[in-house]
This record gives sequence, structure tokens and C-alpha cells, in this order.
Amino acid sequence: MPHQPPTERRNPASASIDRLDTLPLLELINDQDAIVAGAVRAALPQLAALVDAALAVLAGGGRIHYYGAGTSGRLALGDAVELGPTYGVGPDTVVAHLAGGPGAGGRAREDAEDHAPEEPPGAAPTAADLVIGITASGRTPYVAAALRAARAAGAATALLSNDPAAPLAELADLHVVLDTGPEVVTGSTRMKAGTAQKLALNAFSTALMVRSGRTWSNLMITASTHNAKLRERAVRTLATACEVPEPVAAEALAAADHETPTALVALVAGVGPAEARAALAVAGGHPWSAVKSLTSRQVTP
Repeated sequence: MPHQPPTERRNPASASIDRLDTLPLLELINDQDAIVAGAVRAALPQLAALVDAALAVLAGGGRIHYYGAGTSGRLALGDAVELGPTYGVGPDTVVAHLAGGPGAGGRAREDAEDHAPEEPPGAAPTAADLVIGITASGRTPYVAAALRAARAAGAATALLSNDPAAPLAELADLHVVLDTGPEVVTGSTRMKAGTAQKLALNAFSTALMVRSGRTWSNLMITASTHNAKLRERAVRTLATACEVPEPVAAEALAAADHETPTALVALVAGVGPAEARAALAVAGGHPWSAVKSLTSRQVTP
């Protein structure tokens, strides 16, 4: 018999779901959703290894690629897109590839998952990159083709799936398993499988950004400052981080050409923007290391 992914099996707990009143129906769904956090927790050692692999790729000038179809692809697309305004990451740092193209983000293209990715010039992975395939079933042809192409190009590969026995695991250097089991409605992977994928992707990208020096304590310091509202938020962040009045923070931000990390290092270390910017460059963008290089006093965010 062909291998059947857990997400395609029937869930005995929901066999009578179509005869339940609304509240018991919602309680059943919620009980099943409670499985998700534990499944993600069990995958954290593999997820940590994936973060560390991604850090090494970024340090070497490479890119992170997400490949997915349907729900998985749309979740990956959302995760990648949100890194820009949240952490100031350019679109070539974490690149999302969705079966059916960008248009499939708003209108489902079920047929697209059966075909190999069609890459525009310059978008295909290289040997310097990391390719992460995201698929609940662990067997999606679109993801399989992407992983094979990545292997051929010499890129590092990983699989994020909801099947411990995923057939595509053999194409991945690392398999992150989110073992959420059968869905409350058989095969509806936008439920537990999709929720687990969102949690894992959010955790992966957030850890990657924090480890890359894009926060100070738990404050976002590389968020976009491309409009007045975002600049006001950056001022509040600086005022909080550096424990200075907002007018002082605003002045420092303007002097640093609206580069929040530069303004922060300048304020904390008591140096000018040029010196702060240079220290950040030497520290690989890590504000904590930059401050330590500029001052010997104890600094506590």
C-alpha cells in the first residue's frame, strides 16, 4: 500500500463532528488545536539546527528560500514578506516561492503544486543558499522539484513537514517534523498542520532575526522608518531602549540618517553617528557587540 501521510488519515476523535452542536464542535476543534504547541516543542532541536544553518548561510552572503504550495506556500510567503517592515530585511534575504506564482497568494491554484518551480532570472538558488521546502504531506511534487534543483546547485536543503516518514526527507539535509497527526476534518491541512507550520516559521524567522542582531533586548531596532508613523515608532523605541526623552531620541535618529541601530549605539556609547556606524559594521550589525567595542562600562538593555 502507498504511504499515507498522517494528515490524510481519519481522526477517530472527530468521527461524529457533523452531528455536534456548535459549542461542542468548537471545543473539539480547540482540543485538537491544543496538540499543536506540543508538536512544535518536540521539533525545537531540529528547528534550532535550522536556525544555525541559516545564520551560517547569511553570514556567507547567501539567501534563505522557502518553497511551498497551497496553505504551506501562503504561510511561507506571509512570513517572508513581513520580515521587511518588521526587521528591515531586504526581499533577497528570505525569498518565498509559491506554487502558481504570487497570484496564488490570494487565489488558490491547486494544479500548480504538481509542477516544478518556474524561476525568474536570478531567483534560482545557488550553492551559497539554503532551501527550505514546506509541505504538510511531505510529498508535494513542487517542493520535491525545488529540493532536487537545490541539491543539484549545491545548496543546503531542509524539509518542514507534518509527516515523520515524509518521502521527501531523503532530499533534505535536515527534516523538521511537526507531528500534528490526523486533522479534525480529514485532509484539511489548513488546520493543525498549517497552524504548526506558522508557529515554526514564525519562530524560525524571529530567532534568525534576533541572532542576526536585529533587536536590542526585546525591542525591534531595524524596523522600517519609511514614513512618519514608523519614524515616530523608532523614536519611542530609542527613548525606551536608551532611557532618554523622546526629543533626544528624535535628534539622534535624525543625525543618524534615520538608521535606528546607529542612533541607538551612538546614544548608549556616547559617540557620534559615524563612529557608531563603523562599530556596527565591524560587529556585523550586532548592536550589543558594537557598544561593547566602544565602551568598557557595563551596559544593560
